[in-house]
Amino acid sequence: MDKNNSMVKAYLEECSSALLYQTMSEVEKDPRIAEVYSRISKTEIEHAEYWKKQVAEKGFPFADYKPDWRTRTLVKLGKRFGTGMILPVLQGMEQTGSVGYGRVPGASAMQAQEQSHGRLLDQITGTITGGMTGGVLMQLEGRHRSTGGNALRAAVLGANDGLVSNLSLVMGVAGATLAGKGVLIAGVAGLLAGAISMALGEWLSVQSSRELYAHQIATEAEEIQTSPEEETEELALIYEARGFDKATARELADKVLSNQETALDTLAREELGINPEDLGGSAWEAAITSFVLFAIGAIIPVAPFLFTSGMPAVFISIGLSTIGLFILGAVITLFTGRTVLFSGFRMVLFGLIAAAVTFGIGRLIGVSIGG
Repeated sequence: MDKNNSMVKAYLEECSSALLYQTMSEVEKDPRIAEVYSRISKTEIEHAEYWKKQVAEKGFPFADYKPDWRTRTLVKLGKRFGTGMILPVLQGMEQTGSVGYGRVPGASAMQAQEQSHGRLLDQITGTITGGMTGGVLMQLEGRHRSTGGNALRAAVLGANDGLVSNLSLVMGVAGATLAGKGVLIAGVAGLLAGAISMALGEWLSVQSSRELYAHQIATEAEEIQTSPEEETEELALIYEARGFDKATARELADKVLSNQETALDTLAREELGINPEDLGGSAWEAAITSFVLFAIGAIIPVAPFLFTSGMPAVFISIGLSTIGLFILGAVITLFTGRTVLFSGFRMVLFGLIAAAVTFGIGRLIGVSIGG
């Protein structure tokens, strides 16, 4: 029975992968990359059909495939924000699938295909630089790292930081004194302090990166002017490392350096891994986003103290925070593949433990001072 269940699970996972790849092929703007996604989708369908046949032969009943909430959500995110929202998740799925097939007798061919899919996704997201064959490089040339999925993950974690930290602060002050005004002031102060700190840290991080990238690009521009032959040789070596023969690599490098208008852009992307158009994004946009996300999470535990006080406010705060923590835990399953209940209750458990500890410490301090 366990083996049959594993085969049904493999069938459903392959169907989900096929749907996600098909979605990416539909929203990808580069037709060459879209074709890659479409081909992978067809391979995943073949894998699904294999498992469906295996289960059918054993007479084990199962329902036709229907996308689960996680897959449906990723499809919607991909259609709305582009392939970058799905790529990080698929990378994890391919890695898990490859490991899983390694334990299944007779599935070595599918394991090799899953590994190949994983390498392709690594190349598309820019996480590795070597070993790309010439044909694949021609398909993927000009791509740079997609950050949509990472941005969504950062958004969830930012809101979670705000919720957990301010819940702990509010519970600590409430434990020491149940005065509504004191808890409210502390909660608002914690919200502002945390959000400003997050925003400042994000601004400094992004701005420092932008300044470093700008300096590197300026250095690259100077080297193009003073040592064009050396830059050509470096670029040729990069192409050779990615699978081109020496003659073709040199020809491509000469072609790139012959056009001064595009040479710097290409070298920045190929040698430095930098997109000159955005230099890693806007520091102000990152700061404002961090401020807002932290504040959204931090307002949840303090909101009840705007309308009431004492233990009723404490209980309402805990209730709202529990709901918020569960929702954030559920959203995280988009990246982890865990069940909603597991991730949701795990997040709730950790958050409430932190709140209980600070409430207890605050209570002890309050009794000590009051006694």
